[in-house]
Amino acid sequence: MSAWRVQRPGPINGRPLEHVTVDVPRPARGELLVAVRACGVCRTDLHVAEGDLPVHRHGVIPGHEVVAEVIEVGPEVGPENADSEFKVGDRVGIAWLRHTCGTCKYCRSGNENLCPESRYTGWDADGGYAEFATVPAAYAHPLPQGYSDTELAPLLCAGIIGYRALLRAELPPGGRLGIYGFGGSAHLTAQVALAQGAEVHVMTRGEKAKELALALGAASVQGAADRPPVPLDSAILFAPVGDLVLPAMAALDRGGTLAVAGIHLSDIPSMNYQRHLFQERQLRSVTSNTRADAREFLAFAGRHHLEVTSPEYPLGKADEALAYLSAGRISGAAVLVV
Repeated sequence: MSAWRVQRPGPINGRPLEHVTVDVPRPARGELLVAVRACGVCRTDLHVAEGDLPVHRHGVIPGHEVVAEVIEVGPEVGPENADSEFKVGDRVGIAWLRHTCGTCKYCRSGNENLCPESRYTGWDADGGYAEFATVPAAYAHPLPQGYSDTELAPLLCAGIIGYRALLRAELPPGGRLGIYGFGGSAHLTAQVALAQGAEVHVMTRGEKAKELALALGAASVQGAADRPPVPLDSAILFAPVGDLVLPAMAALDRGGTLAVAGIHLSDIPSMNYQRHLFQERQLRSVTSNTRADAREFLAFAGRHHLEVTSPEYPLGKADEALAYLSAGRISGAAVLVV
C-alpha cells in the first residue's frame, strides 16, 4: 500500500516525510482493519514530523483524523463482546486516543485522557496517511450522518479537542468567548460555542481566517495579539504560540479561564501577577480527550450541522499539505483524500 512515514524528524522544508510502499497491516486481537477514505491534516502531525513531539516510533505513519470503511474484523471482535457494533462495510472514525490501561486511577475516575499508559494514533502506532490502517475496535467511533468523508475527518481531532478545550474553558451560558488562532479546530469550536448561545471574539493573523470567522458569526475579529472589544469570560488558545498567553490572560474578565488547546506550545514569557493572574483568572492546559468527549461531540455534530472548511489534497501530496499548514496557507482544516 501507499503510505507516508516520518523518517527524519525536522523542519518540514527538509522533507522529513518519505512516500513509501509497505505491506497492508494485519488486525491484531480486538482490532479492525480499515480502508482509509480520508484523513485530516492536523497540526499535531506537523509537530510529529518536525520533531516538536519526541519520536515514539521510528518511521511512524502519521494521521489521526481518519474516516474509513471496515474491511476486516480481527480476532475477539464479535457478538460476544462490547465491540460488536462494528462490522464489515461500516464507516468508522479513528481519532488520536488509541489505548488506555483501563485500571489506573485516571481511567477509573473518567479521566482516561490522563492515563500514564495512553497511546496515540500517528505517534505510537501507524495512522491514516496511508491506504489502510488498523484501530482497536474499542477506540473506533461511529460517525454522524449528513457529512461527506472529507467533512467528517476534521471532526475526529480538530472537532473533538476543540470541544474538550471548550469544556476546560468553563464558558458560562451566554458568555463571551475569545479564540486565539483560527484554523481547523478553532473554526469548528466557534460554531459549537455559537450554537450554545455564546458571543465569540476571534484574534488571528490571517486575512482568510478573519473572513471565515466573520462568515461563521464571530462578533469581532482582530489581530492575533490585539485586545478584544469586551472583557472575556473564557478564552481558548489554539495557536501554538506561548507569547499569546499573556495578551489572552490580560483580556480575561475577573474569574475568567484560558484553556490552551495544543499538545505543543512555545515557551510562555514571564507573567505579571497583577495584570495576568490576579482576580482569580485561571490558565489551564488540555491533554488529549476521553472517548466520552468524542461521543458527546460527534452526537452534537449530528444534531447541529457544522460547516467544515476542508480543502482537499490527494494522499500523494501529504508533504505539500503539511508545508502549507506550516506556512499558514490553509483556511479551515485540510484533508487528504485516498
